[in-house]
Amino acid sequence: MTEDLSNYKFKTVVPIRFSDIDAYGNVSNTIYLTFFEIARLKYWREIVEWDYERTGVILGRSEVNYLKPITIDDQIACYLRTSRIGNSSFDVIYVVVKITPEGEEICTTGKSVCISYDYKANKSIPIPERERQRMIEYDEPGLITNTN
Repeated sequence: MTEDLSNYKFKTVVPIRFSDIDAYGNVSNTIYLTFFEIARLKYWREIVEWDYERTGVILGRSEVNYLKPITIDDQIACYLRTSRIGNSSFDVIYVVVKITPEGEEICTTGKSVCISYDYKANKSIPIPERERQRMIEYDEPGLITNTN
């Protein structure tokens, strides 16, 4: 997989816990969604500054592409960026890398469809303008597809 990591500004180290490991010594396939979630939450807090008091976010769909195994001894990081913004939904894409003495080795890629949500009304709502603008400004307008 040739993913251009220069298209990603946001990167965070993700810890591997003993409970993440399967019987064969690899990170269990179910844990990769947790890695994405850790990175996504940090991105929303630090970069987008999502106001959860005003607007919620729910996950509409996730996909994971397993490319190389990760073990408990590996040091990993997750790159993330918003790649598409619609009216009430937006896509977040991920690249999980293993940090080695030779550099970063891509192990996993993925994508989530996130939906701006009003929990009181129990329905999707338009992405708040402030959060929309912060995603666009941070992740470079040329890289984000707007599908209003």
